[in-house]
Amino acid sequence: MCKYEVTIRWSGEDGAFVAEAPELPDCAAHGDTADAALARCHEAIGLWIDTALEHGRPLPEPSGHRLT
Repeated sequence: MCKYEVTIRWSGEDGAFVAEAPELPDCAAHGDTADAALARCHEAIGLWIDTALEHGRPLPEPSGHRLT
């Protein structure tokens, strides 16, 4: 399984946490908690990868950055 960086931020405009996978264009999800947003983003990453493969598009190489 590929490992992509995910960033999580609070969006006051949306009133929710937003989790994004910056290496995968337009791959993001939101949730009431950071954990919920992260779980939904992991689902979105899987769907993003499945769709790219179905259409013969290359997958970006994960950067391998680790946040602490």
